[in-house]
Amino acid sequence: MFIGQTDRDFFGLAVLVYGLSTVHTIFLWRKGFRRDDHIAYLLLLVGAGFHTIAMLKRGFSLSRCPLNTLYEATIFFEWTIATACLATGLWSRLRFLGAFSSPVLFSVGVFALMPGLDSTGLAVSGLTGWSRLHAALSLLSYGAFGLGAVAAVMYLTQEHDLRYRKARAVLSWMPPLERLERAVRVLLIGGFCLLTVGLVVGAGNLKRRYGVFFKSDPKILWSMLVWGVYLGLVILNTRFHERGRRFAWGIIVCFVFVLLTFWGVNLLSPIHQ
Repeated sequence: MFIGQTDRDFFGLAVLVYGLSTVHTIFLWRKGFRRDDHIAYLLLLVGAGFHTIAMLKRGFSLSRCPLNTLYEATIFFEWTIATACLATGLWSRLRFLGAFSSPVLFSVGVFALMPGLDSTGLAVSGLTGWSRLHAALSLLSYGAFGLGAVAAVMYLTQEHDLRYRKARAVLSWMPPLERLERAVRVLLIGGFCLLTVGLVVGAGNLKRRYGVFFKSDPKILWSMLVWGVYLGLVILNTRFHERGRRFAWGIIVCFVFVLLTFWGVNLLSPIHQ
């Protein structure tokens, strides 16, 4: 039944499944996550399967890594979150990470399906291997930051229940606060390392193409701002031992900023168009 379907058709199916997972998550939230729910993980697995097929079909049709348009960059970024959730979901106590991620996957997926994002006019011409490595590392770092934000939401949910609904928190299958804190820290540091390497590769590629390591380009300035903000979070967490609600909110707010500004900054950047 899927013969002749395009990559966008498969991605549309993935977004539909992410939407069903989002609806299911709402019911789980109302029940307080009191059991190990396999349905949420299964929906994520099906959605990620369609998502992976969409990326493979796009890549094979173009004979390259699909990272040239905003649509391709968005579905790659979203795919990193989905696959990471599947990997962590192998541990039952972290399985609800996928359920919490589904609203993000659904929202970003709906945005990616906008026809204008897949326009060849938004494609980056002449991408080299180093350019694609820079793009892949950067998008992987944003995926890690996104997963960290999801873990932070889980932390705030569990912390709220412990404060106001102790019975629901005791019966919940979500991980304890200490484990969620550790997950947020690991994802933050991992994402920061990926972003740092990605920016270094990007600077080297800029030197090769334009003869300089830095240009006053909106995307470059934005990337430096994002790197500086996450560096501050890393220092607060590792040096000053910042923990708890404020740190979780900081992780969430920073990722929301990245999520809301990434595509607009790309459109304003002459280098990245």
